[in-house]
Amino acid sequence: MIPLLTGIDRDHGLRCGLTGYLAAVSAAVGVGEESCTVDLDDPASAYVALDLRLPRHPGRDMALLWNERHGWAFAMETHSGEDLLVLAYLGGELVPVPLRVGRFVAGIGAGGVPVAAPVPPELRGDRGELLDRLLRYRRGAWSGPVPSLSRTG
Repeated sequence: MIPLLTGIDRDHGLRCGLTGYLAAVSAAVGVGEESCTVDLDDPASAYVALDLRLPRHPGRDMALLWNERHGWAFAMETHSGEDLLVLAYLGGELVPVPLRVGRFVAGIGAGGVPVAAPVPPELRGDRGELLDRLLRYRRGAWSGPVPSLSRTG
């Protein structure tokens, strides 16, 4: 007997859903898909480089981070190559609509960065439910622009 859903199938579904979701989020925050990376390890995670500088940190690059435990975070690159410094968490839900992520970034860009250290929300749920929510964004399932995330060579 062969199970209908193997680990490879789940990874493929996660990759298809997460890359489609990132395509929608990257469009909502005004960057191209070339600014996105995905890691399918446990926890699954993503990185979106932003074309945004904060007045308080004009020499620092900004990014969005996502993982299946804490959802979206707004982070600042460090000069030393260490882990990014998280400035704020979106919270609320693990897979918010891309427009909400776009408003989160716009709000921070307009000066809405909290002064207190952010506390990561614990949003992790069932991986099957996460997969279902992400698959809504798989290629061809949403109406936004759909350039490819895959790279060859």
